[in-house]
Amino acid sequence: MSPPLTESELQAELAQLGTLRAAIAQAIVGQDDVVEQLLIALLAGGHCLLEGVPGLGKTLLVRSLGQALDLPFRRVQFTPDLMPSDIIGTEILEEDHGTGHRMFKFQPGPVFTSLLLADELNRTPPKTQAALLEAMQEHTVSYAGVTHALPAPFFVLATQNPIEQAGTYPLPEAQLDRFLLHVRVDYPSEAEERAIITQTTGTRIAAVPQVMDGDAILALQSRVRDVHFGDDLLDWVTRLVRASRPQAGATDEGATDDIRQWLRWGAGPRAGQSLVLASKARALLHGRLSATRDDISALAAPVLRHRLLLSFAAEAERKSTDDIVAMLLRSVPFAAS
Repeated sequence: MSPPLTESELQAELAQLGTLRAAIAQAIVGQDDVVEQLLIALLAGGHCLLEGVPGLGKTLLVRSLGQALDLPFRRVQFTPDLMPSDIIGTEILEEDHGTGHRMFKFQPGPVFTSLLLADELNRTPPKTQAALLEAMQEHTVSYAGVTHALPAPFFVLATQNPIEQAGTYPLPEAQLDRFLLHVRVDYPSEAEERAIITQTTGTRIAAVPQVMDGDAILALQSRVRDVHFGDDLLDWVTRLVRASRPQAGATDEGATDDIRQWLRWGAGPRAGQSLVLASKARALLHGRLSATRDDISALAAPVLRHRLLLSFAAEAERKSTDDIVAMLLRSVPFAAS
């Protein structure tokens, strides 16, 4: 556990989060929910998948976060010809000019950073997508029998375009499960869109100040683990996740016939872990040291939407995973202790 803090020290740590949000707002207009979910994933030590049509500022949002954090930042544009070695690195042959001795030396790739923007991740083949699996889960890279540790903190933000299917490779379920949150980026409001146009077509260029460093992020990530999560909330999270499984054994968890009909596959145990950690991070982001039902309800869709596999019946009736999550929240009762 983290060392105990005085009230003033805790408030100073939490104030840093407000400063970070304000720094990002220097370049990003609106998108408050998206920014919040991005920071939740960062605090929880997870990774984030951003999905939205082109031109909504997904890449700018990640760049702004990188500028606000005093952390190494790399961007990789994923393309169909990208190879795994372009991500994790490769060995190069070096010669000692004094002795003439030749040796292979590992040359780290762009994944050796603290903040990695994987732009349009679904535009690269599965073998290159899979190059990120070990890095995202274990925070290490294995090459030629040697395991290399990645910097801490390590945060992957991937983007994908939901409307263009030509030339894309949908992410497999195993890779989607590595993302703590799947964040949907929607169109801005009329007032926000006007402000965006004004801000981006004038002579003034928004500057994002650096407000936090890696040590501060690591300290806050450790603090998230200390946030209280009641047994009644833990029971509810467990039943929510189990109710999403149409397989035998989930019938007593509150799942309705519609849920079982609309899903081919439900969420695994990692979904429950993610929902608890994300809820703790949201509580801390809002200045609380105890998670609530509202935290779980607010994050159920971002945590579960990419972990549910719809059935043909659901697709025929145009049901989305968000519809299923909303039904789960309604049908699985919360039993207060």
